[in-house]
Amino acid sequence: MSIDDNTNEAENLNQSVETIAETVQQTVTTPAANAGGNIVAKLLELKDSNPKVFFGGIGAVAVIFLALVMSGGSDPKLPVHQSKPISIGQNYVLKSPNTYDPNATIRMVSVPGSMAAYDDTEENDREGACKHLPQNSSIKLIQSQQDPSDKNLMWVEVEVLDAGECQGKRSWTSGINLQ
Repeated sequence: MSIDDNTNEAENLNQSVETIAETVQQTVTTPAANAGGNIVAKLLELKDSNPKVFFGGIGAVAVIFLALVMSGGSDPKLPVHQSKPISIGQNYVLKSPNTYDPNATIRMVSVPGSMAAYDDTEENDREGACKHLPQNSSIKLIQSQQDPSDKNLMWVEVEVLDAGECQGKRSWTSGINLQ
């Protein structure tokens, strides 16, 4: 066998491999392309021949999609402050469950229920008369009263036990501030 014969066989082999590769590529891509084209063609044909069914199908898909979007998610329960049973005459500390700031103060009022009308836009009411007590102030429970408008809210009258200008003074606060 000569070198020319080997070269011709190699060229023939390369051409046949390229031909097989093209045939395989056409065979693989043709069904996928035809399937997509067939679906679109069938939908367009359905739109022309029976528009009620076509648009009804689109509407049904839209309704199912909206139902899935609108109904999703769980319904987690919001955390609720669990108030502890309180006893008149017991000692407690003031601690607000609504803040993480250690420097926050707790509002004290002279009449139960007056906190709803409380406006803290100015800082001058924080000075004197023991209107704001720091957290962890020691107090003694004098009496308690249910709020007439909200059955879940209890007002408590407390006497301040901490040494200072507020010692012995009485005022009211929300029952959730007692710990």
